[in-house]
Amino acid sequence: MTLADQPTPAPGQPAQRGRRADAERNRAAIIEAAGVVFAERGGTVDVREIARRSGVGMGTLYRHFPTKNDLLATVLEQEFSYWLTDAHRQAAATEDPWQALTGFFEQMLAKQGRNRALVESYAAAGGPTEACARHCYSVMDELLTRCLNAGLVRPDVTTADLVLLNTSLSQTVLTASDSHPGQWRRLLRISLDGLSSHNTEPLPKPATYAGPPTND
Repeated sequence: MTLADQPTPAPGQPAQRGRRADAERNRAAIIEAAGVVFAERGGTVDVREIARRSGVGMGTLYRHFPTKNDLLATVLEQEFSYWLTDAHRQAAATEDPWQALTGFFEQMLAKQGRNRALVESYAAAGGPTEACARHCYSVMDELLTRCLNAGLVRPDVTTADLVLLNTSLSQTVLTASDSHPGQWRRLLRISLDGLSSHNTEPLPKPATYAGPPTND
């Protein structure tokens, strides 16, 4: 085939590719800026601040994310999923089951302490999305099972107990982050000590986990 025989690009193709590349760059810039702003100020922040930091106009922002909730869910799910995958990998590589469990809690709450919007979402619904909440529950269940099999936690502790414990400590992170930063670490240690198998007094009726809230 000669050069003359080769198909020529349809009119407008280079321009279309350029527009797509610009759109992808704008979307990435919006997500990056939103991640910083949401972490600093929480989910109630004005999206005009996100547009300003990302260097795009409001029209561009709304073309990619029609509502602030769309943007918030995208940013938090992406960030939480990445963190949870990494935290799960670290826990699985930790030989001592108790250290794996306590380390996971410490990492999760420290992560929330650096991200106001994330801790808001966890305190309200167990995670940024239903899928995130279920994934987190699965990881906690695995870590608790390891501790139970090793005889390190009291046998009547359930995964639902751990979910509620983390939710309550998340609220502490949210409300005391300014006045008493790091206070959650003390409360976490007290709470984890209560899970120890050295405590033999029976617990009240266990909590029932019905799953994260849905939009139904």
